[in-house]
Amino acid sequence: MIVTPKFRGFICTTSHPAGCEYSVRQQVEYVKKQKRISGAKKVLVIGASTGYGLSSRIAAAFGCGAATIGLFFERQASGNKTASAGWYNSAAFEKFAREEGLYAKSINGDAFSNEIKEQTIELIKKDLGKVDMVIYSIASPRRIHPVTGEVFNSALKPIGSPSTVKTVDFHTQQVSESTIEPADEEEIRQTVAVMGGEDWDMWMKALKEADVLEQGAVTIAYSYVGPEMTHAIYRKGTIGRAKDDLEATAIKLTENNKDMGLKAYVSINKAVVTQASAAIPVISIYISVLFKVMQDMNIHEGTIEQMYRMLNDRVYSGDMKLDEKGRICMDDWEMRPEVQAEVARLWAEANNENIREISDIEGYRKEFFRLFGFEFDEVDYSADVDIDVKIASIE
Repeated sequence: MIVTPKFRGFICTTSHPAGCEYSVRQQVEYVKKQKRISGAKKVLVIGASTGYGLSSRIAAAFGCGAATIGLFFERQASGNKTASAGWYNSAAFEKFAREEGLYAKSINGDAFSNEIKEQTIELIKKDLGKVDMVIYSIASPRRIHPVTGEVFNSALKPIGSPSTVKTVDFHTQQVSESTIEPADEEEIRQTVAVMGGEDWDMWMKALKEADVLEQGAVTIAYSYVGPEMTHAIYRKGTIGRAKDDLEATAIKLTENNKDMGLKAYVSINKAVVTQASAAIPVISIYISVLFKVMQDMNIHEGTIEQMYRMLNDRVYSGDMKLDEKGRICMDDWEMRPEVQAEVARLWAEANNENIREISDIEGYRKEFFRLFGFEFDEVDYSADVDIDVKIASIE
């Protein structure tokens, strides 16, 4: 069938298999052109189908030559309904990995569940024995607690008082202001339960108890801080509270696993376009301006450039360059004073008349649709494509 982009608000409801494969191929080719990394050899990526998780898997496989197991919760094609982008991404990754002779297997299911944890452990035991790196990159708005059965839903809200922020609709390119009411204590609790460190901790305990972690293994989860202008909604809001919990979990994991030399880190990554970030009022206009500033300074990075740099220049370089809180700071280029000063200046000026000139709002729009395999000049979107794509390791 011929697949075209269809969307509702900030959600794209279709994905293009050829476009997703092209996107993954671009990332693979980027890593293959870089210096080989002497690092991880057996890697588990929890949340491996999109964004930073997918790029981590690609960087580990094609940068380090690592065997990888990837976990995700994605939708297969059904009838005339396309699969999710993450499904097509994962199919493409396995295809390219196997062409290079790299071990790559995937598990599709709810990573929060005990069932998927057990299934993953059995696969590690059977095929790899143990893993030396665990990437935790789950981005989900909802979680079912595996023990109590309680259902948690995250909330994107400020804490303490309402927040009025400037935003832009990347479809219409209209600048406006949005006021968001503060979260109550229950919304804060549930957001921490979904996006905090509890599940990461559960994963690492399960892997340790099953004896499938190598001595001296490394585990990394991802977070974001950003500039003061975004803090009310993000870092000082409900999500920030959850990220504080995630960072506290990293410290706890390292302290509690000294016997096996486990090192747990949180990597603070650069702002990028994701389906989640598109729904955050303040983030869309910030990213649009940031992209233009960093492109003009020739320091712009996407997810794959950062994940390769994280493994090569930090994790396996002998110098992690940790900040005062023990975090890996991959947002170091974004947070350069000269970058933030220019972003703040343009942000203050942004309006409906000049948004196209002072920001890369068109690039933001393209990046959003590229998440789903669209807007690549190299892909023929008028051609019929088979939407029922299989992932080699999933029956």
